[in-house]
Amino acid sequence: MLSAPMPEERINALGVLAVASVGDSVYDLMVRARLCAGGIAKAENVHTMRVSRVNARAQAKAAKRLAPLLTDEEAAVFRRGRNAETKNIPQAAARAEYQYATALEALFGWLYLSGREDRLRELFEVIADETA
Repeated sequence: MLSAPMPEERINALGVLAVASVGDSVYDLMVRARLCAGGIAKAENVHTMRVSRVNARAQAKAAKRLAPLLTDEEAAVFRRGRNAETKNIPQAAARAEYQYATALEALFGWLYLSGREDRLRELFEVIADETA
């Protein structure tokens, strides 16, 4: 965890894709922790189950579920992530899925970097049944 939240201007200076890369890791860790807390003990089982949850299609579905619950500020971050210019779209994902997955990752990265971990956990709980 961060020792202190980053100021908004520093987060914005990183660029939305850098923030999304942090969010990708945060989301992945939250999914892994949720699986382990749910009793999945073997590393290979955690990995197999994680792969089905941490991918563009699953994250896009989660992003669409969260979108109506976002504050105006969160929605702005979400839109920036969704509209970011991405060049390397995985073959297994449609462009729209990848854009929504990036939006989710940007939101999770922004919440984490800004120290809004309670809100991060609150939003993750909304989609947790899809990740466990």
